[in-house]
Amino acid sequence: MRTVAVFEAKNRLSELLNAVERGEEVTIARHGNPVARIVPVNAATSTDGGQSACISVAITRLRTLGSGAILATTLVEAVAEGRD
Repeated sequence: MRTVAVFEAKNRLSELLNAVERGEEVTIARHGNPVARIVPVNAATSTDGGQSACISVAITRLRTLGSGAILATTLVEAVAEGRD
């Protein structure tokens, strides 16, 4: 994986895109801190680092936590309270 500064990325975008088309990943850094990553389209859609699975598990847990919950007020009352 190659890391380039923002200025260099702006000046060499076509070259960087060619490298990405060949399968290379490019990280763009601002003041030495990574801020973006350019990856081939097929790599970006096929690997999400397991993020989809983590999101699915989190949603399931939230639904389980909320099931059977009893609120002390109605939604209308809560909204009205929030407007005061």
